[in-house]
Amino acid sequence: MLLAEAGSAPWSWNLLNDFQEMWSYPFMVNAFRAGAVVAVVAGAIGWFMVLRRQTFAGHTLSVVAFPGASFATLVGIGVGFGYFGFCIAAALVIALLQRGSRADRRRGVAGGQVGGAQEAAVTGTVQAFLLACGYLFVALYKGLLSGPESMLFGSFLGITTGQVAVLAAVAAAVLLVLALIGRPLLFASVDPQVAAGRGVPVRLLSTVFLVLLGAATAEAAQITGALLVFALMVLPAATAQVLTARPGLSLALTVLIGLAVTWAGLTAAFYWDYPLGFFVTSFAFAAFLGAQAVRLLRASARGSAAGSARVSGGLA
Repeated sequence: MLLAEAGSAPWSWNLLNDFQEMWSYPFMVNAFRAGAVVAVVAGAIGWFMVLRRQTFAGHTLSVVAFPGASFATLVGIGVGFGYFGFCIAAALVIALLQRGSRADRRRGVAGGQVGGAQEAAVTGTVQAFLLACGYLFVALYKGLLSGPESMLFGSFLGITTGQVAVLAAVAAAVLLVLALIGRPLLFASVDPQVAAGRGVPVRLLSTVFLVLLGAATAEAAQITGALLVFALMVLPAATAQVLTARPGLSLALTVLIGLAVTWAGLTAAFYWDYPLGFFVTSFAFAAFLGAQAVRLLRASARGSAAGSARVSGGLA
């Protein structure tokens, strides 16, 4: 965000004064509210997405947010309708087209390999087609299209109280459904074959989850942009799962990390003239690198302790 547009003073390191200055603008208050909503939903859905190894599907749906926004601009409707409409529709198409490949996977190891390849091909085909549609919509728009950068890289300018309310309502619905299917979804994510044998509706859960993933992607894209929403959904979850294998703690850490990097990104984007998505992604990537460093230190400490125990046992 440009400082001249906000009329704000540069960062002074007087934290209380700096935050009071930043939150004196209603659009920044709305941005922090919207960022909190998006971070919680993206964290919860992203944690399951990483666990289920559906990051490619998540990446595809994040790309689909761009043609959704450009189509909405072309026909003159709210951009939010384009985000949600295209992302949810693409999720349903992917779920429908993947049924055959999942049937192949159940035939055995070789069939699973073929099914996995078909699943990736189906997802990639949907991604390529809709991305091409996005560029077509931009080309067909005859007016002054000033928003491609914000569509791709995110913006917090102009977020209204009404938009925050819509995001909060969608988030509440997504989190409610996720809470209802959370336990069987976790079971189906860890061991789908055993879950299916126990009567868990694995295919239905997969379809419902893809729809939730589409809705969460549409929400997050309105803050981080279509190209960088994937980072907000993957990096906090991957970071938390590196730090702990306990599902509940890992999920909570994912939400907290997502919230922290989103609010830190909003603060940085207010004081420095660079895209919001860049800051959110950079902070999330830094957290991931920190988690990897912690993991390596833990492994090194365990190795040292084991070596010491072997030496002590040999001397005894």
